[in-house]
Amino acid sequence: MTELEAFAVELAAVAAAVTVPVFRGACETENKAGAGGFDPVTQADRDAEAAMRKRIAERYPHHGVIGEEYGQDRPEAEHVWVLDPIDGTRAFIAGLPLWTTLIGLNREGRPTVGAISQPYIGELFLGGPSGARMLARGQDQAIACRPCPNLNDAIIATTDPDIFTGAERGAWTQVRAAARLARLGCDAYAYAMLASGRIDLVAESALKVWDWSALVPVIEAAGGRVVNWRGAAPDDGGQILAVGDAALIYQALVTLRRAAV
Repeated sequence: MTELEAFAVELAAVAAAVTVPVFRGACETENKAGAGGFDPVTQADRDAEAAMRKRIAERYPHHGVIGEEYGQDRPEAEHVWVLDPIDGTRAFIAGLPLWTTLIGLNREGRPTVGAISQPYIGELFLGGPSGARMLARGQDQAIACRPCPNLNDAIIATTDPDIFTGAERGAWTQVRAAARLARLGCDAYAYAMLASGRIDLVAESALKVWDWSALVPVIEAAGGRVVNWRGAAPDDGGQILAVGDAALIYQALVTLRRAAV
């Protein structure tokens, strides 16, 4: 494990010290969307990100940070940490252990280290220069995506079809119709299962940089690919296609590309 990979694991522990004690307990929640919708944020989101930012500033004061709750700090730096303290806040407030803490490190704008942490069940999925691994229950186990060259054989996932626009939803529906099995509601944990060889494809839209930056190194180190719906590198368009087998990209994009932004 490299120094920066080990530090990502340390940041996950810092966040867990904040989030786990209040999960399924009393935790203040606000609606960022106001009266017209529901976009929850908890005090645990804010406190966990603040704790990670403090640790980064102490250890690597020259590094930048981009976080969901507190914005950008030196985003032009060579090394920039990208933080989502609780990805899946809806799952968090519903008591479902599918939320994760996402910790990514970009070097010169390219995701190079990623951690997907589910501390309540004690699992952390790490990807970077040393490979892809799951740290869980005292074990350090290598993980890898599985071969699945045919969409008809694939297990696929998205968090909620309601995230898709009309054109996007039609494209997703066609991909889902071709796949063997679809699962919903897993947030970023679905990407961890893809890197572990359990799920074959995840498609989502409306994602921000903190939603996907940590996922890329984990999946790529496990042998998978992450692209946008045009087949290029993920970008601010927010449309993400992650696959364990590169052969699935072209089959999925036959449909998804029609709704690409």
